[in-house]
Amino acid sequence: MPELLFEILSEEIPARMQARAAANLKRLVCDGLKEAGLEYDSAGAYVTPRRLTLVVDGLPSETPDISEERRGPATSAPEKAVQGFLGSVGLTIDQVEKRETKKGKFYFAVIEKKGVPTDEILAPLLADIIENFPWPKSMRWAGNDIRWVRPIHSFLALFNEANVDTLIQLKNPANQTNLLMAGNCTRGHRFMADSEIKISDFSNYKQKLADGFVLIDPAERRAKIKADAEALAAKEGLLLTDDPALLDEVAGLVEWPVALMGSIDDEFMGIPPEVLITTMRKNQKYFALENKNGEMANRFIVVANKETPDGGAAIVAGNERVLRARLADAKFFWDQDQKQTLASRTTQLKDITFHAKLGTLDDKINRMQALAADLADIVGADKDKVRSAARLAKADLVTGMVTEFADLQGIMGRYYALNDGESPEIADAIAQHYSPLGPSDACPTEPVSVAVSLADKIDTLVGFWAINEKPTGSKDPYALRRAALGVIRLVIENNNRLTLIDTFNSAWQTGNYDGNANEACADLLSFFADRLKVHLKEKGIRHDLISAVFAQKGDGGGEDDLVRLLARVNALGDFLSTDDGANLLTAYKRAANILRIEEKKDHTTYDDAPDDTTLDQAEEKDLHAILSLIIAEISPILADERYGDAMAKLASLRAPVDAFFDHVTVNCEDKALRVNRLRLLSQIRKTMNQVADFSQIEGGER
Repeated sequence: MPELLFEILSEEIPARMQARAAANLKRLVCDGLKEAGLEYDSAGAYVTPRRLTLVVDGLPSETPDISEERRGPATSAPEKAVQGFLGSVGLTIDQVEKRETKKGKFYFAVIEKKGVPTDEILAPLLADIIENFPWPKSMRWAGNDIRWVRPIHSFLALFNEANVDTLIQLKNPANQTNLLMAGNCTRGHRFMADSEIKISDFSNYKQKLADGFVLIDPAERRAKIKADAEALAAKEGLLLTDDPALLDEVAGLVEWPVALMGSIDDEFMGIPPEVLITTMRKNQKYFALENKNGEMANRFIVVANKETPDGGAAIVAGNERVLRARLADAKFFWDQDQKQTLASRTTQLKDITFHAKLGTLDDKINRMQALAADLADIVGADKDKVRSAARLAKADLVTGMVTEFADLQGIMGRYYALNDGESPEIADAIAQHYSPLGPSDACPTEPVSVAVSLADKIDTLVGFWAINEKPTGSKDPYALRRAALGVIRLVIENNNRLTLIDTFNSAWQTGNYDGNANEACADLLSFFADRLKVHLKEKGIRHDLISAVFAQKGDGGGEDDLVRLLARVNALGDFLSTDDGANLLTAYKRAANILRIEEKKDHTTYDDAPDDTTLDQAEEKDLHAILSLIIAEISPILADERYGDAMAKLASLRAPVDAFFDHVTVNCEDKALRVNRLRLLSQIRKTMNQVADFSQIEGGER
């Protein structure tokens, strides 16, 4: 079946916009085809720095014929209504039918629509997409009124190997002069094959562009860069540093990647490797190399966008010269920063505002110190080292290196702390207190690092809750969701027995915030519950089980010890996966539903203990006996955190509960029996809710 091939050739598209642009082009064209009634077999989008390409296979040559039926007004309707209907369908009174229906006789119009040639649909569709394409940033150029990310050079548009005439037009503001129209030609590589290439179809297009030194598929360019760079490194006995993000970016900078190796002057190898890598990566888009011991090598990979007669020697020399200047600046910052201790820099934090309502960075450090010291005992850290690490944690923000390379905050603090003679634990805590920054980031494990990292994140969260600056919808300008997930990971992965509400209140008191501390901290705990569900979802843990345990009430309110909560959730999940657990959940839901209905009808609750002298049938006596036993035994089991044993106790309820519902009528005519049996149901609910709030668990209804 016919194929659509569409290409927009322009000046260089920023690498960060390319993937989204290709996806948008595919989405917009495919949605437009479907809306026009055109089905297709497959569609693929490709992007290089200079071109956006779309190929759609299996398109029909025209839209299908359509027979559409419309009912008009009744035959007895006023003439004006009848004429309005006839005008809307474009028919005369002789061309419509009169039909009898259940509601009387009506006019019916049968409209036959002939199929439209596909190329007639493509022209306005693609023109509209060009004119309204959703670039993050766009520009005008020359005398055109069209906007695009960069100036457009040409369009290629082929359908069924034939040019779609006058497909796209760039017009001047007076809409008079056609400046560019779609054709059947493209151009090859800007430097190596910048000549016009006539195209017939996609296969021909891809091959001719490859012959013209253009790889249109980003995945192919990425694979070539990686393979060529690894081959160059292997010749020197080195390894390519893994950097997927840089690989993606560089693949968006070249149409014909040529990997070359350069050298780093030995005088710069004394600079921390993170500085070298950041300088090369951020400013020059170079790949770092390392030896088999994982140490940084004095080599780098640069990816050129063309082949040269000298094998890239001039390109390498030019890039080495540029890198030398970059690294000279970095070495200057490194040497100068070490002349002043981190401790002496902390006074400068008074001049940096953390937030207008939360004070300066120095104010934050004071709060962090106090909170970190409180957390030291919980995580098993040395309090003096924790205080020192917290005091120095943000000091590198005023160094020359971090001012130049913000990504190195914390990392440079570690180097400068070691240079000042601080202990490795303090230095590591400075480097790691921002971590974990995301789900793939390593989580600190050393006690001093854990205490300072927790203090930093919790202080931030409580502070922004105190000034009512919370995340809303998709907006989270202060990365509070990430901070909460960081706290969750720090607590769970280090098995820290941290009670969140107490910690939040401690941070609130340290900050001396106005407002209702209990209300704000409870709301923050609910926020943590939502973040915990997100975190555990990837581990296959059901969100309703987390809700059930989080909502479980104790003397201090909802469960806020994450380690204990996770143990409860795991035990609850194991229990509900058994027949006893599933059936008991069903029984719980049945008891809770009966109670809800009857308590609402009677305007009362049935939370009082059943009267054992009123028990009548053997099944209710047996149930009362087992409930009394479990209520007495389960509290100390839960206090010892033996949640598996607690679930086993609940499992023993299944048989008597089933027997009760099979043989006992709760809403009997005897009022005393009815009340006592409703109280018995309330005991089932109360007993099970000691372990978790089973009303939060999905399923179980009959």
